[in-house]
Amino acid sequence: MKTAILNVKVDELVKQRAQAVAGSFGIPLSTLVNAYLIELGETQTVHFNAVEVMTPEMERVIEEAEAEIKAGKTVGPFATAGEATNYLKSL
Repeated sequence: MKTAILNVKVDELVKQRAQAVAGSFGIPLSTLVNAYLIELGETQTVHFNAVEVMTPEMERVIEEAEAEIKAGKTVGPFATAGEATNYLKSL
């Protein structure tokens, strides 16, 4: 395989974070970039995916919701949208 050098300017923090992610998979960052460029050329599509990290606030909200469900402090399910609307109007 004939190789070429690709110079890309990125923010230092972006590079460090990307290297950390690549390292967590045990793959050099250059291998991931090369694989992405191959996919880009073959599929002609761009994908942006990121796993959202659970924040302490979101964990708290989920815990509260689960506690309300367990305590029976929820309403529904409703058979129709009309039933749900009527319930909301009654509040």
